[in-house]
Amino acid sequence: MSDLTVAPHERGVIRLFTLDMRPEEAKFQREPGAADQVLGVDGLDIGQIDIFPVSDLEDLGLYGYLHEGGGVSEDQLNRTMLDAIEGWVMAVRSAAFRGQAATLNPDPRVRLLGLFTEEATNWTGGVIETESAKPFSAPQNPVENNAPRRIGSAILAVIALLIVGGALWLIL
Repeated sequence: MSDLTVAPHERGVIRLFTLDMRPEEAKFQREPGAADQVLGVDGLDIGQIDIFPVSDLEDLGLYGYLHEGGGVSEDQLNRTMLDAIEGWVMAVRSAAFRGQAATLNPDPRVRLLGLFTEEATNWTGGVIETESAKPFSAPQNPVENNAPRRIGSAILAVIALLIVGGALWLIL
């Protein structure tokens, strides 16, 4: 499998391309469907593609963009190589392919610099040893008597009788 082949349901991969074209042409790649044409695939999500001049990154640089912004681990990045890149670049995240398999056939002016994977979250954890984490460790509440309490109804009935009795006394 080459770096230009996208597996179905691929996640967490960033493909970085250089754009060897005039700035006006590179800016045009931000338009819907333009990136599809230069990469040779259809149906890309333009919201998952970043196209920009490296100079816009200023002090952050491509290294910082990929490491801090893209979640790529330091061991995958060559700072010297990334700092030497000038001009326009295109970063295509896996989500741009909408979970579909694809084989990229890029325009000759579009060159793949590298394929980088985002660091995955480690969801594993150790065993919790505290007493409160053990099953049935919460204090047991005594079973309450489920008999309905009728005191509220009795008070309401007495008040209703007083009102009706007072009204009858006034009438008669």
